[in-house]
Amino acid sequence: MPPLLDTRAAGRLALSATPGSTVFAGGRRVATAGFNQAYLGPTILMQNGDLAAEVQNNLDEPISTHWHGLLVPGEHDGGPHLPIAPGATWQPEMSIAQDPATAWYHSHIHERTAQQVYFGLAGVIHVTDGQDDARGLPSTYGIDDLTLVLQDRRFDASGRMVYNPSMMDMMHGFTGNRMLVNGQVGATAVVPQGIVRLRLLNGSNSRIYTLFFDDIRPMHLVATDGGFLPAPVVLDVLRLAPGERAEVLVDFSSGGAPVLMSDPDQAYGVLQFEVDTALARRITRLPEQLDGAPADLSGAEIATRQVSLDMGMGGMMMGGGGFAINGRPFDMDRIDFEVARGTVERWQIRSTMIAHPFHVHGIRFRVITENGSPPRPENTGWKDTVLVPGEAEILARFDQPASRETPFMFHCHILEHEDAGMMAQFTVT
Repeated sequence: MPPLLDTRAAGRLALSATPGSTVFAGGRRVATAGFNQAYLGPTILMQNGDLAAEVQNNLDEPISTHWHGLLVPGEHDGGPHLPIAPGATWQPEMSIAQDPATAWYHSHIHERTAQQVYFGLAGVIHVTDGQDDARGLPSTYGIDDLTLVLQDRRFDASGRMVYNPSMMDMMHGFTGNRMLVNGQVGATAVVPQGIVRLRLLNGSNSRIYTLFFDDIRPMHLVATDGGFLPAPVVLDVLRLAPGERAEVLVDFSSGGAPVLMSDPDQAYGVLQFEVDTALARRITRLPEQLDGAPADLSGAEIATRQVSLDMGMGGMMMGGGGFAINGRPFDMDRIDFEVARGTVERWQIRSTMIAHPFHVHGIRFRVITENGSPPRPENTGWKDTVLVPGEAEILARFDQPASRETPFMFHCHILEHEDAGMMAQFTVT
């Protein structure tokens, strides 16, 4: 597991973006970067209340630190308008006030997000209220509560991790030929013979996972991006697009050595599990109910907006990019939407050519429809990222302020598409 950085007692968070080098699976050493370590970052444990954060940049290029899934004002959001220069330190004084959730953090510099995240500038956040035992949920970090960062990375013949996107990689997103879980290749997760909680983050640049166990044991979905569901939902297959998180409970009481797989049609292994009967079993039964209560925002919306995630083949073939939202590539100086604070809006999102994962900063939303039908089970809770294979409708409430100087972003979370212009921004006043 990533090291745990518990901010609850002191109300302080210190991160340092650090250059490093990493050997993956016995291959060649490669230059990487991380927060407080050589690759990736610690799992940050935080609770509601004041949090004094400090992010120091020890790299030789600007970075930012976006708190993906935290409901904070634009001035604390860490988007491309808040760069941290080499040698500089960013010190946002944040106030956390939201439901328990699994969020994450990553660099978000325009035109460099894909490469910086690929080489390690990302980590996981647990927002907790300390009540998981009362909910009957596993909560012992690294034992029955596992944080799993899923990433695919591309390795050359010498075992060196490489990032060299071609035009086809730009079109479809850069994908790898090996799986990493928490920065490790071929690792095994050792679990007790009971109920185990898996906090899954798709931290890949573009790969969509369709997760299932090779022995067909079910997953019990208990939380989505923005928090808990009202009750567990039984799934045989869980789809997870870049930027999305899901918390599932898995029953390992039957023992065995199941493998978490992806893509049933061309299946490959994601993570091997092994049951250790010497580990204490804290949780032996699944909870029947949870206290997540996604609000019904239907009928409260004051505006409807159209969002088109555009890929123009002609522009790409001519070297012009072709990535845009509503026909316009991202412009740091242009505000695309102006939203009234405290209001609810309906956004109708349409993807062109391929499915795009759509992320909105500073809010959480409800998915109302997917291609005119009710949402998939994994999209029925609070979300901040949703895969749009054709069309989707969301309802969102905008409570956090964002100025013209530090607006919120909305974009495709295929990181190559985001960097190439499939991003826009909005104020909340």
